[in-house]
Amino acid sequence: MVKKAAYTVLPKGSVTAPLGYQAAGLHAGIKRKKKDVGLLLSTVPAAAAGVFTMNTVRAACVTQNEQQLQAMPYLQAIVVNSGNANACTGAQGDADAKAMQSHTAAELGLPSHAVAIASTGVIGVPMPMETLKQGITQAAGGVSEAGGDDFSEAMLTTDTCLKQIAVQLTIDGKTVTIGGAAKGSGMIHPNMATMLAFVTTDAKVDPAALQTLLRQTTDQTYNCITVDGDTSTNDMVLVLANGLADNHTLTPAHPDWADFAAAFRHVSEKLAKDIARDGEGATKLVEVHVKGAVSVSVATQAAKKVVGSSLVKTAVFGADANWGRILAAVGYSGIPFDAGRVNIWLGDVPVAQNGMGLSFDEEAAKAHLLGDTVQITVDLNLGDASATAYGCDLTYDYVRINASYRT
Repeated sequence: MVKKAAYTVLPKGSVTAPLGYQAAGLHAGIKRKKKDVGLLLSTVPAAAAGVFTMNTVRAACVTQNEQQLQAMPYLQAIVVNSGNANACTGAQGDADAKAMQSHTAAELGLPSHAVAIASTGVIGVPMPMETLKQGITQAAGGVSEAGGDDFSEAMLTTDTCLKQIAVQLTIDGKTVTIGGAAKGSGMIHPNMATMLAFVTTDAKVDPAALQTLLRQTTDQTYNCITVDGDTSTNDMVLVLANGLADNHTLTPAHPDWADFAAAFRHVSEKLAKDIARDGEGATKLVEVHVKGAVSVSVATQAAKKVVGSSLVKTAVFGADANWGRILAAVGYSGIPFDAGRVNIWLGDVPVAQNGMGLSFDEEAAKAHLLGDTVQITVDLNLGDASATAYGCDLTYDYVRINASYRT
């Protein structure tokens, strides 16, 4: 029997859904027209956690935030800009990142270490600091509980939609809310896409437990998506927990920890799937479920390789039930398996058994591939472990968008 979820998804959710969070987003002029500076504020200091890109070419904001959280796992504000990644900008970029942080802190009356920064956009271009500072000043004067949508919009680049969610659950008899917002459409292949995600909660959570939970959840969600196989210089996920729900401090020893972790994972999984679904030029969300593996890590490795295969992605775009490409991707994934034991389904349609093709219903398979969500299942028949990875199809528009990103 499947246990009923302990949380409820709110019909309208954002990072300001939990108690004590305010936000703003506006057009400062870094981009030509759209919003490009966002600010998120907790009214009280919050326990914080973060995960960051594994790319060795890293933007200044990534390095600065990681060092800051290692020294002190508490934050009270996050400032983000789009239109400029402030990556590969040398010593000036490092100085600009610090100035972005200190200016935000001064405008909010906070110590600098209470502010995290995030940037996304074109790589290798100096940040227009005067424009950015003016935007931060304006945003600091306009934060409100109604500003969640504006904050979310301000960090978009090639995204076509806002990516937001909020859920609620009861802990120690108190209502706890978790909200989230993300951006990402291209350059998505996280190793912790350009990907940014921010999660807020009014729960009281031990900082070390929060960091462990975020890392575990990231491996199961954000690190299981891909759009184009490119890991960004600016990827990060930041979490704030300000404790205003007044519950007893959450750790794995708390009786409601499993419920909180499940709700937290739902928020992250929803944001991750929204990123995959909104891949540049994408028309379909692709879910690859690998089961019958000897371990979760093996299942994950195979699932990510299949969902990231350009040949699989183009077959999905063309609604071509080319199951051989799926098996081939498993074959070069590097996992130990026996091809003669593999079964494959497209939706509910079995297309291969024991590593060989079946005489399947081509029209039924094509009908599934024409849907907006395509599900591919691979059974390795070697064990009990499973994992799911998320991606999208590869279309003509992906090339068009990325051929002119700077212009």
